[in-house]
Amino acid sequence: MRPSILFPLFADIRALSGVGPKLEKLIAKVAGPRLVDLIFDLPVGVVDRSYRPKLSAAEAGRIATVAVSVLDHLPPRIKSQPYKVRVSDDSAVMELVFFRADARYLMEVLPLRAQRLVSGKIERFQDRLQMAHPDYILGLDGTLPRHEPVYALTEGLAAKSLSRAIKGALERVPSMAEWQDPAFLKQRGFAPFGEALAAVHAPSHEADLSPSTPARQRLAYDELLANQLALTLIRARLKEVGGRALHGDGTRKALVIAALPFALTDGQLTALAEIEADMAGETRMLRLLQGDVGSGKTIVAFLALTRAVEAGLQGAFMAPTEILVRQHLATLLPLAAAAGIKLAALTGREKGASREATLKALAAGEIDILIGTHALFSEDVGFRDLGLAVVDEQHRFGVHQRMQLQGKGKRPADVLVMTATPIPRTLALTAFGDMDVSKITGRPPGRQPVETRVIGAARLDDLIAHLAKALAAGQRAYWVCPLVEESEKIDLAAAEERAVMLRGALGVSVGLVHGRMKAAERDAAMAALKSGEIQLLVATTVIEVGVDVPEATIMVVEHAERFGLSQLHQLRGRVGRGTGKSSCILLYHGRLGETAKARLAAMRDTDDGFIIAEMDLKLRGPGDVLGKRQSGMEELRLADPVAHAELLGIAHDDARLILARDPQLRSTRGEALRVLLYLFGRDDAVRYLRAG
Repeated sequence: MRPSILFPLFADIRALSGVGPKLEKLIAKVAGPRLVDLIFDLPVGVVDRSYRPKLSAAEAGRIATVAVSVLDHLPPRIKSQPYKVRVSDDSAVMELVFFRADARYLMEVLPLRAQRLVSGKIERFQDRLQMAHPDYILGLDGTLPRHEPVYALTEGLAAKSLSRAIKGALERVPSMAEWQDPAFLKQRGFAPFGEALAAVHAPSHEADLSPSTPARQRLAYDELLANQLALTLIRARLKEVGGRALHGDGTRKALVIAALPFALTDGQLTALAEIEADMAGETRMLRLLQGDVGSGKTIVAFLALTRAVEAGLQGAFMAPTEILVRQHLATLLPLAAAAGIKLAALTGREKGASREATLKALAAGEIDILIGTHALFSEDVGFRDLGLAVVDEQHRFGVHQRMQLQGKGKRPADVLVMTATPIPRTLALTAFGDMDVSKITGRPPGRQPVETRVIGAARLDDLIAHLAKALAAGQRAYWVCPLVEESEKIDLAAAEERAVMLRGALGVSVGLVHGRMKAAERDAAMAALKSGEIQLLVATTVIEVGVDVPEATIMVVEHAERFGLSQLHQLRGRVGRGTGKSSCILLYHGRLGETAKARLAAMRDTDDGFIIAEMDLKLRGPGDVLGKRQSGMEELRLADPVAHAELLGIAHDDARLILARDPQLRSTRGEALRVLLYLFGRDDAVRYLRAG
């Protein structure tokens, strides 16, 4: 149960006075539904009210606080015009301007000849000083904050309302026992949690908003330690549960390797050796296999699955799309046949009698390896004895799905997770800290480097002429259209329009693939490109992951400025898979911003996915690189994996040391650390403690 000391912070925001249902909804939209969400909603700016000039010397465009006398009220002659109140100090006159004003209210707060302190942005209009809707109107003895934090807002939410709510939440932060090591706090000059929290919400200057301030670093370290403790606890728990050693005699593995049309690279062999060592151990394997686009992860995973089959068990291979499942099946069937391994597929497409037959054979142990989509999660899918679960493109699945799949057999299975989106070390620690990591470096023999060019939309005619020439010579190509404002409808219209235009301009057969098509139609379009029935495929980003048509040598990405670096790199990886020279053309529209410029330059300058992933993290931040909503990754609110990378490394080591000394967190510091886990919403990890 959550410690009682945290009850005030986990109350709903409507517990604050002045927060009704409408305001609650708006605040929840920007920060979250509970008081703890408010205290972790950090300022994005600061208003400095310390500028107090005479009106005659006031700079236009600056926020100023001035002492004035009220001269007169100038109500509008017609309703649509603003209400004005003229005020002055002994140096000049200024108009206070109010739109849709309540005249009675203004007479009350600004009575004639009264002296007032007003604060807001001063502008110059037709040679007159004006202040529209002052932020503050007070008596001369009123107290005004010299500096105010600015928070991100949503439509309909007033800055004052949110600030008041955050202030109310901060007042309810209890005094909690220190969970950090005192020597570490002293060495870093970190204040206690409550003081650090108050400091980040009271910036005086823009510099106080930086992630490098001691207060912000203190809070970031608290969050990172909670994250690493939780992942270390979950990892320890999963390793404890039902591990078994999987030994094979290597005969089927040898037959698969002999059937390969190429030799395995050193990178593939190293990764396979690490995986097999894990599988042979008594504890369960939880391993992440990272490899750049086209580095040969699928074969490594299949060889690991043959090890499970040799041990008398079954394997599951889960991919995010039907296209990918069919492609894996086509690639692996000949290898499975050579080694006498029974392979089958299960997707949402299989229904009725054929599905029933597959499930029956699976439960009876007649299928050695099942390749499938999310359909593998269905309750009616049961293995006779699952030994190894492979999850392809892990960032498309959540942690809970991973755990669900490995629990499909008699005993929890070993888990191998793969990603072709190289993950920077900092993200690997925060999102996959419960796993060991293997990397496949280098590209397989025969893979060609892809020439990357960046061109503006003004040169569209040149691009189409180049494309016409290449297609006339028998080449095949992709043309990718982006997601427009996350709207499938607009996205689809843009892709369809481009397909019609290219069909007319090029006079070749053009196919179209998008997310709204049925899987069978998408597969048919991909097959038509592979067979040469169509020469150009216009597609949305549905083709991003894993599609393999060695004959395709040109990739055009339209509106390349809208894509993230890792996504562009994935798309580029769809070409350069055969022996022909390949190119990737990044077509941008309009003027490029600095970030887009840096992104496209990086694509032109390097094809190393690991370098690209690090740059993407710096340019876009962690959420966008992994896709928070998809990754099952806990969102970090106070820590920034780039700015706080050093602290993340320390937290990783600290978590391991804490749990080695106090595995059940029963010591005085351990009890305080339990509060920390609950404070940052890592309740799952505390449940593992109780279960242990």
